[in-house]
Amino acid sequence: MKQNPYSVLDVTDIVYVNPANTGYSRTIPESGKEVDREKFFGINADIKYLAEWLNTFVTRNNRWRSPKYIVGESYGGTRVMGLSLALQNQQWMYLNGVIMVSPADYKLYNTGGAVENAISLPYYTAAAWHHKALPSELQNKDLLEILPESENYAVNTLIPALAKGGFIGKTEKNAVAEKMAYYSGLSKEEILDQNLVVPVQYFWKNLLKERGNTIGRLDSRYLGIDRQLAGIQPDYSAELTSWLHSFTPAINYYLQEELKFKTDIKYNMFGPVRPWNNDDDNTRDNLRQAMAQNPYLNVLVQSGYYDGATTYFQAKYTMWQTDPSGKMKERFDFKGYRSGHMMYLRREDLQNANNDIRDFIKRTMSNGKSAKY
Repeated sequence: MKQNPYSVLDVTDIVYVNPANTGYSRTIPESGKEVDREKFFGINADIKYLAEWLNTFVTRNNRWRSPKYIVGESYGGTRVMGLSLALQNQQWMYLNGVIMVSPADYKLYNTGGAVENAISLPYYTAAAWHHKALPSELQNKDLLEILPESENYAVNTLIPALAKGGFIGKTEKNAVAEKMAYYSGLSKEEILDQNLVVPVQYFWKNLLKERGNTIGRLDSRYLGIDRQLAGIQPDYSAELTSWLHSFTPAINYYLQEELKFKTDIKYNMFGPVRPWNNDDDNTRDNLRQAMAQNPYLNVLVQSGYYDGATTYFQAKYTMWQTDPSGKMKERFDFKGYRSGHMMYLRREDLQNANNDIRDFIKRTMSNGKSAKY
C-alpha cells in the first residue's frame, strides 16, 4: 500500500460508488427469487437508481453548490453517458464534466459488422508494436507515429472493404489482407482464412503463437500460457489474473486495517449482476442531449492504447458519433496512454492521467458565468 503522489485531491473531493452487488454493495434481499432484478441490473435501471442515490448523497452532504464531475470506467462509460441526462432531467442536477475511462459503448461493443471489425485494427497495431511483431518499417518508428497511419487505413479503406462482404473482388481482398497483415503482425494467410474479419479473441490467441504465448485482453502487454498453441481464443485473461492477485488483498487490507471497517461480507471484485438488460440503450444520445442543454458540460475520454477489450479507437469513434452536428466537438477531449484498460497501473500514465483530469477540472469550472449560449 502506497500513497498516490499524483492524486487530484488538491482540486476535488472524490466519492467512489459501488453499484448493486459490487464491492460491499448488496441488494435487499441479497439473493433468491425475491430480488427485484429489473430495478438494478440493466442499462436504464442502473442509471435510474444511481441518479436517485446521487441526489440523496448531494443533499445530505450539502453539496448542491459544488461543481460536479462523474467518472465511469469500462461499462461505467455507458453508465455516465446515461447519468448525465438523467441527473439533469430527473434530479435537476447539472454537471460540469463527464469523464469516461476506457469506455464500453454498447451501441458498438460486441455488435459485429464492418465498423466494429475495422476499428479494431489500430489496437492490433499498438499491441503488435509493443511486442515487436510488426514489419521493421513500422517497428522502427514510435508508436504515436504509426497509429494515425493505421487509423486512416481503418476508416478510409478497411470499413468500405468489409462493407462489401462476400462481394469484394479477389484483387481488392488480397490487397486488403496484405495491408491488414502489415498493420497487425498477423499473416496474410490467416487473415484471408477469416475473410478479412479477424476477431479480437483470435488476435490475443495468435499474435505471439510462434513464441508460445497469448496476450492479455484488457491489457495486451501481459503474456499468458495456454494448454495448446492451436485455437481461436486464449484459455484465460493473463492480465486479469495478475490484477486480482494484487488488488484483492490490497482493498481488503485497506478497508479493514486502514479504514477500520470490519465485516464478514465478501468484497466483490466481480459481482453477480447477470443477466444484464441492454435493451433501449440511448446513452450516447443521452450525453448529446445533456451537452446541448447544458453549455457547461464537457467530456474527457481517457484510453490505453493496449486495451483490447474497449479499444482506444472505439472510444474515439464513440466520441465522434455522439454529436452528429459537430457543433459541440470543442467540448470533447481525448487522451491516450501507453498502457491498457487501467492506464493508471503504469506509473508514468498514473501521473499523466491524473494531470489530465486535474487540467480538465480546472479548465471546465464555470467561474460564475451564466449557463447560456
